[in-house]
Amino acid sequence: MKPLYTLVLSSLLALTLLAGMAPAQTETQEIPPVGPFSASDIVLADLMFIRRPIVVFADSPLDPTFIRQMELLLRDLPGLDDRDVVVITDTDPAAKSELRQSLRPRGFSLVLMDKNLKPVIRKPLPWDVREISASIDKFPLRRQEVLDQYPSQR
Repeated sequence: MKPLYTLVLSSLLALTLLAGMAPAQTETQEIPPVGPFSASDIVLADLMFIRRPIVVFADSPLDPTFIRQMELLLRDLPGLDDRDVVVITDTDPAAKSELRQSLRPRGFSLVLMDKNLKPVIRKPLPWDVREISASIDKFPLRRQEVLDQYPSQR
C-alpha cells in the first residue's frame, strides 16, 4: 500500500511542477477603463463584446441635465465597471460624430447599449447608476455572464 501512496504523491508533484512551468496566458484585448470619454476619441467597433457603452448626449457641456447626469455617473464608477460599462459623452452637435449620426439624439439623451452595440434603452432624463445597473442586469448577455461566472445560480 505504501508504494501506491508514493506513486500517487510523486505523480501529483510532477503535475504541479508542470502546471507551474506552463506559460501564463495573456489577454489579447485590453479592456479600456470606464471613462468618461469623448465620442470623438472612441472607435465604437473596438468595444464590441468587450464593453457596454452608455452614451450621454447634450447640445452643450453646460446643459444642466447633462451636468446632473455626469454627477450621477461619476458617483459610482466601480459599480459601472463591474458591469463592463464605458461612459461616452457627446456635447458637440456640430462635430457629427459616428455615434450622433447613428443614434440621432435630440437635445439631452442617455442611450444604454449592450455589448453587441445595439441601443437597448433611451432616456430623456438623467438616470442614477442604481437604475442603470438594474436595467443592465436584465439584459440577456448580462444574465449569461452572471450564469457563466456563478454556475451554481442555475
